[in-house]
Amino acid sequence: MASILAFLSERKHSLLLILSLFLLSSLLLLSLPSVPIPFFSDRQRTPPPPFPPPRSPPPSPTTTTTTIQNSNPSPAESSGDGRLQGEGDEEFEFRWEICRVGKGVEAADYIPCLDNVRAIKELRSRRHMEHRERHCPRPGPRCLVPLPRGYRVPVPWPRSRDMIWYGNVPHPKLVEYKKDQNWVRRSGDYLEFPGGGTQFKQGVTRYIQFIERILPSIEWGRHTRVILDVGCGVASLGGYLLDRNVLTMSFAPKDEHEAQIQFALERGIPAFLSVIGTQRLAFPDNVFDLIHCARCRVHWDANGGRPLLELNRILRPGGFFVWSATPVYRHNERDETVWNAMVALTNSICWKTLVKSEDESGIGIVIYQKPLSNSCYIQRKTINPPLCAQNDRTNVSWYAPLDSCISQLPITNSDQEHIWPPPWPERLNTFYSSQHEEPNGIQSAEKFYADTKHWKSLVSEVYWSDLAINWSSIRNVMDMNARFGGFAAALMDQPLWVMNVVPISEPDTLPIIYNRGLIGSYHDWCEAFNTYPRTYDLLHSSYLLENLMKRCDIIEVVAEMDRILRPGGWVLLQDKVETIKKICPVLRSLHYVTTTKRQFLVGKKGFWRPDSGGSSR
Repeated sequence: MASILAFLSERKHSLLLILSLFLLSSLLLLSLPSVPIPFFSDRQRTPPPPFPPPRSPPPSPTTTTTTIQNSNPSPAESSGDGRLQGEGDEEFEFRWEICRVGKGVEAADYIPCLDNVRAIKELRSRRHMEHRERHCPRPGPRCLVPLPRGYRVPVPWPRSRDMIWYGNVPHPKLVEYKKDQNWVRRSGDYLEFPGGGTQFKQGVTRYIQFIERILPSIEWGRHTRVILDVGCGVASLGGYLLDRNVLTMSFAPKDEHEAQIQFALERGIPAFLSVIGTQRLAFPDNVFDLIHCARCRVHWDANGGRPLLELNRILRPGGFFVWSATPVYRHNERDETVWNAMVALTNSICWKTLVKSEDESGIGIVIYQKPLSNSCYIQRKTINPPLCAQNDRTNVSWYAPLDSCISQLPITNSDQEHIWPPPWPERLNTFYSSQHEEPNGIQSAEKFYADTKHWKSLVSEVYWSDLAINWSSIRNVMDMNARFGGFAAALMDQPLWVMNVVPISEPDTLPIIYNRGLIGSYHDWCEAFNTYPRTYDLLHSSYLLENLMKRCDIIEVVAEMDRILRPGGWVLLQDKVETIKKICPVLRSLHYVTTTKRQFLVGKKGFWRPDSGGSSR
């Protein structure tokens, strides 16, 4: 006991000093004001808030509060007030509202860059279809598109090719307008597509067979793999060509043929909203094996022949143009005038007429072929239209004006000719070089094969087994930054198709995607995509969002993703963990059920919409 007392006596001054410091520190901490901890920290820099408050919210908006967890969350529970509850204690709030659209626009079918009523009213001219082109609102929408009443999970493929739910695309106008041409008909709760068309008097299957019979070198599904169908109607040609291993990019404008592209995508057939007006189509030069037009209502010789020059630009050297229209087989004054103009124009751009024939029903077809080299262009007696100066042309066709000149052909062999890609399916996994790729071809080939190997492994080892996605429910897929198309190639054995999008801010790999027998388009994800709402079952991106967030409003990007994704559809994102943590709460604010695993985020969209109305203004 004596020794203990002696020890305390020796240390008493030190103990008193430590106790005093502790009490003083406690008092200072208690006196400091409360400072909130930032939601997402960055030790290197202090950026603006990643999720700014909504612009001009309505007086009584729907607010969603999402609880964020750092580990893999269990499915959240939804309460009536829009609050998603989890185990974490951090919250992210955003006020979502239903989009308010312009007069004459159906809110459930809202396409921001094609339904900008104010911008369309201010156009000085509509002579060249300017009102059907893109006019994106600034800033972009930060709102949600409502569901049609009675919307339900789409009919699965392959039944959807022939029938869809009427309630998902409740547009009867085309049923009445084309009732005598077997485009589409109403049958109870369904819309049925019997495979007819204005030029398909004996059905689309017979029409496809007739084309190959009069020109066997087309060789559907081997020599001819990727085609463009201009003014496609409800895309029955593309739907039935799938049986022949032909992948068709069907496109038409949003016009009086109400919802034709929406019908096509609801059926599970690749389709795209666009128009040949004053700007180039969002496709590369020299990529389509064949272009088809059946009464597509395009005046090819208009505006100095620019519409046909645009087809010439995107048609592969040696590719075919199949034209089925009344000037081909009728002999009245009007049709003969159009035919004579077409003869003069095709001769001026060195297209060769391969065959002109009529089927048993009297429908006529003419098939042209684009030259393989530049020699004919150079040898013309009259150089009109002129050859384009290569240094004057932009490489990426995004908001670029139509050419009034002939784009020069890429040369791929010593005979100064363009070589056709390998036959399908060999071309899928074969690197095919053209002038579009990097100057160092070996480097490009190495990147191509490495990318193909990477995606084959990732899809088989991770996407199929480790991620909670029901792949059997997926038909329409979009890869938001496709690079070489490796993700789509890895899915080739599945009953689905992929729209490969190459962002304009990324290297231009879209020609390579077409060369391997796949389809896609250019796009800027700071703007809305040219498609109807609820048209894709799965949206995929790999390391896109981090860079995108530096120049785009991420709320606008996520709102656009939600617009084009079907209820019951999936978002599959691969990115840096920090980026995943920023995107996850935004998806949960939309009541998506989310799962994270390392650098992967999977979100499943439900049927939730805000309660606020979608009135016009």
